[in-house]
Amino acid sequence: GSQCHLQALLSLYKLFCPELVTISLPQKTKSYFKNSEGPWKAAISAIRQRNQGSSPLSQAVFLGTPQPPSRKRKWNCQWVIPASSAISLEERRERNCVDLYRTSETFPVEQLQSFPQLLQNIHCLEFPSQMGSVLTNPLLLHYMNCVKDESVYLRLYYWMGQMLQEECPWCVVDNTDEKEFKNFLENIYKAECFLQEGFSACEEFLYKSLPFWDGCCCRPEVLKLVSWIPLSSFSEIQSCLYDPLSQLFFTSSLYFKCSVLESLKELLKNWLNCNVIHMDPE
Repeated sequence: GSQCHLQALLSLYKLFCPELVTISLPQKTKSYFKNSEGPWKAAISAIRQRNQGSSPLSQAVFLGTPQPPSRKRKWNCQWVIPASSAISLEERRERNCVDLYRTSETFPVEQLQSFPQLLQNIHCLEFPSQMGSVLTNPLLLHYMNCVKDESVYLRLYYWMGQMLQEECPWCVVDNTDEKEFKNFLENIYKAECFLQEGFSACEEFLYKSLPFWDGCCCRPEVLKLVSWIPLSSFSEIQSCLYDPLSQLFFTSSLYFKCSVLESLKELLKNWLNCNVIHMDPE
């Protein structure tokens, strides 16, 4: 019968194999299937524009958004802890401010210098507004490890996801600052090694960007991040990780093949270490 979903399926067959569909179909059919060639066409167009040197407004290839946020400023990308927005104890006393939502005074995070200081003020520590400074500060990473504050992780993952989206050289047309992005990925990797766990925002970025990766741009840093992908189902790992890497693996140099195998070996080792921690001693 003339059911719209069946007509959409038949029109898709007629597009790719017209000899299989002999009946006439209406010209205007509701689209039920996404065009699988869309991301590839966008990636090829981005490479062409990059090579021609006359790139228009940047477009994020892998997120499906027509225009990313304005990149005139790189928000929250400072690696140095800025002055805290919290009012100090002396200022509060001078202004006679009363905070109805906090029972204790906040400790300015930029004054944090030692681990004993962290232990003494861990109950009143306030995270900085520049989330980038957390990745390079061991004391704040200790804080993340000790205090399982969901809001801290959400802030960090949101900021990290935005930065990875806007600064990725092979997914954004007019971004050519590969050195700065490599430094950013290296800082993320060091933080993951310190915490002994991968970031979910980084995992999502890898799964979305690996199909468009050429295997050359930021290769050491990308493969290091691959080694910290959390353990998940085999079907997800195969489609999101192994399939994109295998396409590069079989067409690349021996050095690249060894680098991929080394990264997967580290990934397996990290999975085993994580499972040993939660394993029953018996």
